[in-house]
Amino acid sequence: MKAFNLSVRYIVKIVIILLLLSTTYRLQGQEPVYPYFYRVYLRDKGDNVPSKYSASDLLSSRALDRRQKAGIQVPDFRDLPVDKNYLNQISLLGLKLHTTSKWMNTALFKSQSAFDIELLLGLPFVGEVKTVKTPGKKNKFNDKLDFKIVQADLPPYNRPITMINGHSMHDSGYDGKNVLIAILDGGFISADNISSLNGLRARSGVKTTYDFVKKNESVYNSSAHGTAVLSVLAGKISGQIEGTAPGADFLLLKTEDVDSEFPCEEDFWAAGAEFADSSGADIISSSLGYFNFDDSTLNYKYSDLDGNTAFVTRAADIAASKGILVVNSAGNERNLDWKRIIFPSDGDSVVAVGAVDGNNLISDFSSAGPSADGRIKPDNVAMGVSVPIQTSDNSIGRSNGTSFSCPVISGMAACLLQAVPRALNSDVIQVLHSSADRYNSPDSLYGYGIPDIDLALNELQNLYIKIPDKGIIACPNPTTGNFEVIFPSSPEKVTIEIISMTGKLIFRRDFADNAGRIIIITELQHKSQGVYFLRVINGSEINVRKIIKLNK
Repeated sequence: MKAFNLSVRYIVKIVIILLLLSTTYRLQGQEPVYPYFYRVYLRDKGDNVPSKYSASDLLSSRALDRRQKAGIQVPDFRDLPVDKNYLNQISLLGLKLHTTSKWMNTALFKSQSAFDIELLLGLPFVGEVKTVKTPGKKNKFNDKLDFKIVQADLPPYNRPITMINGHSMHDSGYDGKNVLIAILDGGFISADNISSLNGLRARSGVKTTYDFVKKNESVYNSSAHGTAVLSVLAGKISGQIEGTAPGADFLLLKTEDVDSEFPCEEDFWAAGAEFADSSGADIISSSLGYFNFDDSTLNYKYSDLDGNTAFVTRAADIAASKGILVVNSAGNERNLDWKRIIFPSDGDSVVAVGAVDGNNLISDFSSAGPSADGRIKPDNVAMGVSVPIQTSDNSIGRSNGTSFSCPVISGMAACLLQAVPRALNSDVIQVLHSSADRYNSPDSLYGYGIPDIDLALNELQNLYIKIPDKGIIACPNPTTGNFEVIFPSSPEKVTIEIISMTGKLIFRRDFADNAGRIIIITELQHKSQGVYFLRVINGSEINVRKIIKLNK
């Protein structure tokens, strides 16, 4: 559909509005305040059609690789940008553009004063308009990012990981390396200097920052909630904090307006998710959620928890359709009025994470399922009581919330994707379910229960990695450095040796707590070209293989 010309009636109103806005701005002498936000649903994308764009025009090479792995068409209609001509015509009415959603084909506009929506509905390319922010008094729901830090020694600091049998992943070298996680949150105060993230900063593991509320790259402000989440994922202080994915890379995206609670934050969330997609993120970890707002007329109802109604839920499911694993907090509402899971955790492709204590018992605050249409929710639970976090160098302690059980799961999922790079997001969701302790009897509090990450890894490896008929497989062979030893099943205890052609033992290691049925050997990286012998002792069984090392 072509762009449409404005009528004389519209032009007259535009001039009046612009004059009023200009006068207000001069009187204030500062950046104007925009208490009104409007979500405009467009009927089409104008002249934007897939044939006008190459895939590389719209997505990074990393994003394209993820799409290709999942067999997802690129580009499709949702990848196309919102039509600029439409945006320009709306802006001429006196509204200021804040952000767009190409997935939802919407535009979020803001205004200093109440705007006549009929002016927008009179445009032939506009299908619907929703008011998503109004001037309002902050209410109690806006304290959702508040959390308390307490000092405690129990349960053990690494209980979030040992509870889900994830320690063997780290012991086997799987720490999330080469996996990109986008954290959507309300701010990351002190994340640029706290000690538990020294290793992350030293390797430049934070790849991008952006604030979709203020529209700038500064995110180390507003709230320490995102800092706490990041410390659960990437923090490392011996004996105090062990992050679930300390080797992963991160996008720190501020999508939450901590000063108020309105549906426009769903638009910010969608913008963050689209940014994560185009940047090539593998996982979205979101410890956010929505249901009640400062303007109660905008509140959601329980019946909306059907996976298809809320704007943010539909955006989350679209992110999943692009190959991203979307992990979201189930919510902390069970001992409050709402009680239920929060949006977007109702999405059918979203992993909703509830919270248990160190004894595997459901917390009193962890939001209850099921979804409004009867699906099992939450999906899984992990430790969300007395979880070690850090928000400043003098506030290393413990805190509670599904905000912190969520990154426990998303971080271990990153380790799974590192271990089995061919695995799809849907595969990870399936093994998180099937490896969990309540898989055969899920309920509305625990969902499928506490996952066993070692069992989940074995299930993924069985999907994508050849099982030896007998003995072992060593590959690649020849190798230029690292190679893998693949077993028919996960060995409980195994000893691996490498012997030179002269009979010299150059490597020996006992593997007593290995994750999965693959062991990565790096010993030949710096050895000279030649022939070596691999000896694998697994109980009473001994396997010997010849390994050829080539120079790069």
